[in-house]
Amino acid sequence: MAEALALIDYGAGNLHSVHNALKAAGAEHIAVTADPDLVRGARRIVLPGVGSFKACAEGLRGLTGMVEALEERVLAGGVPFMGICVGMQLLATRGLEHGATGGLGWIAGEVCRIEPADPSIKVPHMGWNDVALLPHARGHPVLEDGEAYFLHSYHFAVRDPHHVAAMTDHGQGLVAAVARDNIVGVQFHPEKSQAYGLATLERFLEWKP
Repeated sequence: MAEALALIDYGAGNLHSVHNALKAAGAEHIAVTADPDLVRGARRIVLPGVGSFKACAEGLRGLTGMVEALEERVLAGGVPFMGICVGMQLLATRGLEHGATGGLGWIAGEVCRIEPADPSIKVPHMGWNDVALLPHARGHPVLEDGEAYFLHSYHFAVRDPHHVAAMTDHGQGLVAAVARDNIVGVQFHPEKSQAYGLATLERFLEWKP
C-alpha cells in the first residue's frame, strides 16, 4: 500500500465521483481511507469536499490523527497533494460560513461568501466557466487554461497573490486554483469537468514536485 494514492474519506459528498474520475485518469491503487497511518505511507493525497466549510473542517478534524498525518506527509514529506472544491478551501486560515472556523492554514486567507455587486449575478456560482492561469503560474505541471465546472457559494480570498494560480469570473474575480510547492488546490470540480478535468487529474498523477 505504500504506492497508494490516498483519497481522504471524512464524509465529503463527492468521494465516489472523485474516485471514479481518478481511476479514469489512470490512477492505480487508490486507497479511500480515514486511516492516518495509511496516509503516512501514501505517495499522493487527494482531499475532496462539498458542502459547508464548517462541516468539512469538523469532519476532517473528527478523524483522530488525520490532520497531523496530512501535515507530516504533505508539509514535511513533500508528497503531491490536491484539494478539490471545499478540499481546496480547507487549505485556508479560516472559513466564515456558519461562523468562523479554522482551516488547515497551509495557504493564508479566508473563505468568504460570494457577494457580486450586480444583483443579477446568481449565487451559487454554478456551471461551466473559464479557468485562466495567472502569468506567474504558466507552466505549472498540473494546471492549464480551460473551462471547468464550478459549484460554490463561498470563495477563497488568498492573502498572498503568488499562491493564486488561476482565476475565474462570476460578477467578480474568484480564485479558481491555488498552488504552493507540492500543494495544488482547485475550486472547480475536475470529476465533473469532462476532458479538461480528466487531463488535470492525469497531470496531477504524473506530477513530481
